[in-house]
Amino acid sequence: MALYEHVFLARQDVSAQQVDALVEQYKGVIEANGGKVGRVENWGLKSLTYRINKNRKAHYALMDIDAPAAAVHEMERQMRINEDILRYMTVSVEKHEEGPSAMMQKRDRDDRPRRDGDRPSFGDRDRGPRPDRGPREGGFERRPREDRA
Repeated sequence: MALYEHVFLARQDVSAQQVDALVEQYKGVIEANGGKVGRVENWGLKSLTYRINKNRKAHYALMDIDAPAAAVHEMERQMRINEDILRYMTVSVEKHEEGPSAMMQKRDRDDRPRRDGDRPSFGDRDRGPRPDRGPREGGFERRPREDRA
């Protein structure tokens, strides 16, 4: 049997309990076709980059699947029929990740380095005089254009 990671997006107006019911429904499809579902993560309601079927947000869910290809095809077929599922993606993997996925790892904002380093947030700071850069490397020199000389 092959290993898969499967992510699906459910409509924004379904509840979290309905998303859990969808996960259980598709888990049953996989198990009925000879596979098993490992880790299941509910990433919650997140904003979409662009609208999908007039939805600006969606519930995201991840499932780690160990199943034959026929079981995954059957699950995807049922997802195409279900109007609560906006998008889905199944990716074949060599092995499942241990621990929480990247989406579930919380990073504290204070731990991350700032984009601008330790510079002040205002743009009118005094930098002082600009030092001379010296001659350019590669033999490039500024010459007047021939039509103006």
